[in-house]
Amino acid sequence: MPHPLAEALVRWFREQGRDYPWRRTTNPWAILVSEVMLQQTTIPTVLGRYEAWMQQFPTPAALAAADEQTALRSWEGLGYYRRVRSLRSAAIAIVERFGGRFPTEEADIRALPGIGDYTVGAVLSFAYNRPAPLVDANVSRVFSRLFNDRTPVDSPAGRKAHWAKAAELVHATEPRAYNSALMELGQTICTSGNPRCALCPIREWCAAEQPETLPVKLPKKEVTRLEHCDILCLTPQGLLLEQQGENARHAGMYRLPRRSEAEVAGLEHLADQTYSVTRYKVTRRLYRAASGTATREGERFVPLAALPQTPLASPDRKIIARFLHGK
Repeated sequence: MPHPLAEALVRWFREQGRDYPWRRTTNPWAILVSEVMLQQTTIPTVLGRYEAWMQQFPTPAALAAADEQTALRSWEGLGYYRRVRSLRSAAIAIVERFGGRFPTEEADIRALPGIGDYTVGAVLSFAYNRPAPLVDANVSRVFSRLFNDRTPVDSPAGRKAHWAKAAELVHATEPRAYNSALMELGQTICTSGNPRCALCPIREWCAAEQPETLPVKLPKKEVTRLEHCDILCLTPQGLLLEQQGENARHAGMYRLPRRSEAEVAGLEHLADQTYSVTRYKVTRRLYRAASGTATREGERFVPLAALPQTPLASPDRKIIARFLHGK
């Protein structure tokens, strides 16, 4: 028999669960795409992109057939571009190994490129309604409070304990609704800072003495400040851009070329741009370069008409638009 806590969560979700497009389908490809998009990206941002992206790539075969540049460009604004490269690798594997049909066996799903424990649990429960555990930041926060557990949630011991609890409590016959409820509880009720305990559907099982002090996390890594000098070189051939190498964070994408401080000395300073990438605070100092600037390996002039289809990280596209189009 399912635990009464699990039953209470399912009832609450039936009444209070939010409507998202990925909750209206049991298509495993659509589920996988939504879960990859939602990793480290907010729900409102994903809501603005998900349905259009699925129209562009409605099947694994559609993404597998696209070249990497098209895939990267489609992901622009969602960040963490390694995700779409992994998703494309998974699509190619589905086409090559399973004839384009999404696998149904856990071992086959787990063997796809870029698929981890959470994603396996999400596909099995949301697409196939199988009792598979899953743990994300919201679930960890709920479990920390539910069991009054002060083990750091981002420690190996904390992760192991929460995955064990997730496996123990998952609803045997309603895992789709149960896992959705558990995640939504963390998003809407058992929130960080000030949980709304009076509205919690499982408060009678909660052992938290000071819920606002949970979860406990390991000390944060210090923010690292980085600076680099880039050039804006525009000629009749187009804009000079550098394609990033295979081992770069944004592999395959383009960026404004970088130069040393000595190399930009004497050039017109156009602007400074500050942006954040994970634990890095980056300052870009942008300079206008002469049309006769020599190109380097990986650099080429991209026609302005091709820029909309050229994959660029958001900071690059913003500053380019600012100086090319005054936006």
